[in-house]
Amino acid sequence: MTNIQVKFGQKIRKIRTEKGFSQEVLASKSGLHRTYISDIERGDRNVSLKNVEKIAKALAVSAHDLLKD
Repeated sequence: MTNIQVKFGQKIRKIRTEKGFSQEVLASKSGLHRTYISDIERGDRNVSLKNVEKIAKALAVSAHDLLKD
């Protein structure tokens, strides 16, 4: 696990909870599995750019917003 993965996962969790989405809802909206979302939020996954884009669209933010500090 790398620091960037942890920071990215924390950002996903923050935005997801601000929007009132459960992990299940985010998974459904992004076309990804709930356990994959959980792994991302814990910093256990190295996410591909394609999946960053899927998550960004599901959260209605830009990929840049997810990746910036």
